[in-house]
Amino acid sequence: MERLDRHVDAYVTWKRDLIREITRYRSWLAHNRLSSEAVDARLERALRVLRTDHITLAFVGEYSRGKTELINSLFFSSYGQRILPSRAGRTTMCPTELLFDPRSERSYIRLLPIESRLEDTSIAQLKRTSRLWLNLPLDPRDPQSMAEAFAQVAQTKTVPVEQAIALGFDPATLESVGGGDDVLVPAWRHAMVNFDHPLLRQGLRILDTPGLNALGSEPELTLSMLPNAQAIVFLLSADTGVTASDMQIWQQHIRQLDEDTQNSLFAVLNKIDVLWDDVAGEAFVQNAIEQIRETTAQQLGIDAADVLPLSAKQALMAKIRGDQALLERSQLAELEQLLSQRILAQKERLLEDQVVLQVMALIQNSQHALRLRLEKVIEQRDLLASHQQGSGQMLLELTARTRHEHNRHHKRLLDLKTNQRLLQRQGELLRAAIRAERLEEHLTRLRRSLTGSLTTLGINLAILHFFRSVEQDLGILEQEAERANKMVSAIYRRHSEENPLHGIDPPLFQLQPYQRELRALQGKADQFRLQLKTLLTEQRTLTRRFFATLVQEVIGLHQRLRQEAERWSGDALTPLLQFSLEHKQQLETHMLRLKSLAKESQQNSQRGQLLTRYSGELEQQLTQAAEMLRALRRPAPLRRQSKVVSLSSVQIS
Repeated sequence: MERLDRHVDAYVTWKRDLIREITRYRSWLAHNRLSSEAVDARLERALRVLRTDHITLAFVGEYSRGKTELINSLFFSSYGQRILPSRAGRTTMCPTELLFDPRSERSYIRLLPIESRLEDTSIAQLKRTSRLWLNLPLDPRDPQSMAEAFAQVAQTKTVPVEQAIALGFDPATLESVGGGDDVLVPAWRHAMVNFDHPLLRQGLRILDTPGLNALGSEPELTLSMLPNAQAIVFLLSADTGVTASDMQIWQQHIRQLDEDTQNSLFAVLNKIDVLWDDVAGEAFVQNAIEQIRETTAQQLGIDAADVLPLSAKQALMAKIRGDQALLERSQLAELEQLLSQRILAQKERLLEDQVVLQVMALIQNSQHALRLRLEKVIEQRDLLASHQQGSGQMLLELTARTRHEHNRHHKRLLDLKTNQRLLQRQGELLRAAIRAERLEEHLTRLRRSLTGSLTTLGINLAILHFFRSVEQDLGILEQEAERANKMVSAIYRRHSEENPLHGIDPPLFQLQPYQRELRALQGKADQFRLQLKTLLTEQRTLTRRFFATLVQEVIGLHQRLRQEAERWSGDALTPLLQFSLEHKQQLETHMLRLKSLAKESQQNSQRGQLLTRYSGELEQQLTQAAEMLRALRRPAPLRRQSKVVSLSSVQIS
């Protein structure tokens, strides 16, 4: 995992550099009396995005495809043994998250009892109630004790069939005990593992999932956890190819994620060592692997480059033994390279859009205001130098002109603040279109319909009506957003005509991502309800829990949309306000300088020196702004690396 480790380290260093430069810019604004509440809030949000950023890597597949073994080989080979339980059959019985929790003083495993499924409460909500979880201490310095602690995740328990059905399981997929009416179910619903690993400390999170039965019976996995992962590694077995159950998982839970979200999807053909044949020769083996790879890509409908053949077992053995030849033959390095390049490149682009470009626009604003002020100071200095006699009177005239300019910028600032109040009122209309009370009305109707419905048709209609109602609300919001965008575009156009700004486009309210997210949730709901053929107890239980989870996702979407409307209405004019405020502040400073120069006791030579010193201060501020801008413009690590590669290839050719 050296390559991924190196790339993640570079990514974290880049983020750290961004945090330093944004913090520096904020201090620079404060030092030069150019800061404002709106700009400070925007910079604080940018810093929060950088500090809370993390990368989630999810492993999905049917039982016995080697998901856990692959995680062991990728991340835990340094312990010299298997840390996560990995053997033939079903080992990962519940979704398992591996992460580093900086708030916790010690490592732990937290286990959520399977009985929590009897409540209509999502895992996300239950994570906030620590008393419901079993906490086990974890000692990262003792590999054996870690392996024993991790074995808890694979625990099962014996329950009557009726209880298994009530918990949302399909009895046909469960192992019976003693030929009676008892079956084995997972002891735990969810596991969270916190320990200090270099990659986890740097923000990587790993999600290990059970097979098809668990994906189908734990709605939150497919509605929330998998869509929020940056990359999904879908495990297949090279000796079986794509089985019917593999295809079911792929079509029902994975394939659409590539369209609905920004996930990167990879398929891994594990266990290629079963194809190794020393008699037939390496060329024969590689040809056979390539054929299976191409067939798999066709079946899944993805590029052959995104299907990675490897042997997780042999890779783990090779790393433990230090056998470089075996490691190369396992082909694990190809997956490591793809993960590091694809995932991190995606995260880099996201942070550049969300943080870097916005902060750069603010700094460019500051630069523009400073340059205009410097030009004025130099012009006035030269004017004074050419009027050695009567420079006192000249300074009074310059002060009067500067005061006039200051009044003009002050009036412009007041106009902008008036426009801002108008936008805030428009923001209130945006929020009113999607007010929480309106959503609660839809939810009340949905709950009432689901509770009272005795037919599959009734359930279908209730769900259909709920999504249609939410969609209509977003349609009303779209109309208000269109009016708001026209308003902000007109304000920017008018301001630009009076005082052109470089590279500042009006920030429009973007509703499309939320509409796509709602459609994706509706698609999941449609898929689920169309599968309801009967009203067996387990289906009623699962239906209740599915829609409880689905509702939480819609509520979360609604909350984020309201927050976005509020943030947008407060921030839309920030670049213009910043520009006018900086001009006003600089003009105030300039007037004070001119007034002091106008004192009778001042000699002409002193006046020239003081103006030169003032222009030097402005030049220094510009230099500092240019340094910060240059640091922010520095390409993200992977883009930087690709440029180096391109330059090298040009030089070689």
